[in-house]
Amino acid sequence: MPRDAQPPRVGLILGSGLGAVAARIAADATIPYGDVPGFPCSAIPGHAGELVIGRLAGMSVACLRGRVHAYEGQPADAMAAPVRALKLLGAEVLIATNAAGSLRADIGPGAMMLIADHINMQAGNPLTGPNDDRFGPRFPSMRDAYDPALRRRLQRAAARLGFDLPEGVYLAFTGPSFETPAEVRAARILGADAVGMSTVPEVILARHCGLRVAALSIIANLAEGLGDGETPTHEETLRQAGASAARLGDLLEAFLAGLDGSDGECGNDEP
Repeated sequence: MPRDAQPPRVGLILGSGLGAVAARIAADATIPYGDVPGFPCSAIPGHAGELVIGRLAGMSVACLRGRVHAYEGQPADAMAAPVRALKLLGAEVLIATNAAGSLRADIGPGAMMLIADHINMQAGNPLTGPNDDRFGPRFPSMRDAYDPALRRRLQRAAARLGFDLPEGVYLAFTGPSFETPAEVRAARILGADAVGMSTVPEVILARHCGLRVAALSIIANLAEGLGDGETPTHEETLRQAGASAARLGDLLEAFLAGLDGSDGECGNDEP
């Protein structure tokens, strides 16, 4: 990190097609993942693979512009180094974003969903194996993994901007194939509101090391069997995410501008 840069208080992870949000950051440094030991590089379009350190809406941030996924052949803990780097740099809060398929007709393409909880249907857990006691306990709790106070702040920020921000449960499949209609039906029975192929590993890693977490899904499509029969594609995911990047950026700026830090703990909420 540049010597004259302030330690970041908030970490951001930008998902598929959402990298344009990073252009709003007044950057002190932009570092390719390949230049940081342990950072994995993605070959998937829409994931630039850069760590951007600077200020957004007056808040010191460290932004992971892109992630890697299990479907790339990466291990479950592939994002451990980037997430833990945010903690070591000084972040107290992580805001994760992704593009997802909706399981609800009332949350259609172009909408944004605030994640309230998740279901992990991926092949593994990023904490499998020896525990690194420097970061967290062997058996971390996932109760309130998506911090209620941060969710309230995001809801208020969305209200100030004049749009609804429905909440829902995110279910993570491994991918890279899109879900079958039967898998979509099963996900709905399990209580999911949106499906995707990311985010859950980073959230588990973040909670393990004590970061408070909020996460947002940009809805790219209605999941298979729920829409108008169009076949979902990665290109459409990138298009929808790109079209929503400006609104996501507005929401993040409104959210960050509300974190005054007067109580010394980033993101604390009033009762």
